[in-house]
Amino acid sequence: MEDKYRIGIGRDIHRLTPGRPFLLGGVRLEAEFGEDGHSDGDVLCHAVIDAMLGAAGLGDIGELFPPGEAEWKDANSIELLKICVEKLRFSPWRVANVDCVVSCERPAVLPYRAAIRQALADALDIEEARVFVKGMSGEKLGDIGQGRAVEAMAVCLLEREQQ
Repeated sequence: MEDKYRIGIGRDIHRLTPGRPFLLGGVRLEAEFGEDGHSDGDVLCHAVIDAMLGAAGLGDIGELFPPGEAEWKDANSIELLKICVEKLRFSPWRVANVDCVVSCERPAVLPYRAAIRQALADALDIEEARVFVKGMSGEKLGDIGQGRAVEAMAVCLLEREQQ
């Protein structure tokens, strides 16, 4: 009997640093610090990529886009997500929904949520209603709570395409 559904989870965390843009799901947020990473550092895209790839059994972000390779330096993470969606098209799986949590002290995610949901939905080629993003603070605890890092977690449900 074939699986009808598969679920994957992804997580990413990046240090915040001056002089870099703060990106979530392909949307630039107004902030004095941005993610430090080999690519553009978009933790939300990275978490969604890992959740989707893991559910489909297609590897992980570090395997597909190795951080040591010059080709991926400053890469646009929403474009990396689109590459992974294309990879998924050659499998029997389609994204049913994605649910995400972003943890950062600032900026607040809520004012940008609609734009982030739409950007992710467009990249995933699904309806916006199938994508949700929640923001939470670090409650002043640890690197996230002290405003030194941002973290994203994502869960992706895949559904087998009907023959």
